[in-house]
Amino acid sequence: MKSLIYILGVLFTVIACSSSSKNKTVINDPTSQIAVNDTVRIANDSLEYEVIIIDNGFSFWLASQALPRNYYSLAYLENKNLMYVTEWNSRVLQPQRYNPNLYEMTIDYQPHIKYGYEVNYLIYNYMIYFQNTFKQKLAGYVPQR
Repeated sequence: MKSLIYILGVLFTVIACSSSSKNKTVINDPTSQIAVNDTVRIANDSLEYEVIIIDNGFSFWLASQALPRNYYSLAYLENKNLMYVTEWNSRVLQPQRYNPNLYEMTIDYQPHIKYGYEVNYLIYNYMIYFQNTFKQKLAGYVPQR
């Protein structure tokens, strides 16, 4: 059975809800026409995992605000992701207490599986982006970037 890790952010458009991983959203700004990729996808068929992050602002934030790859160690990212995902999943199960539009579904993150650096890097940075964007605090100190 294929293990799936889904991180779904708030979907800002109906198009994003029904899109594939190649969806582009065009910013209608009179001064510029910029296509922004609103989906980040990483898959590895040999390990049978998939990460899909759908959020209109995440790709831009990742490119402009996130610290570079290899800034954090893999062990650091795995530890932070385990804390963040545990709290996230707890909030999904409490829709009367936490906004169900923010915490839509659980994340199947299993600490005994070695997802690799790239997957852990993206999950960690999405959690930082999510906490800063939606004024949430999942666990511990949240870097303000």
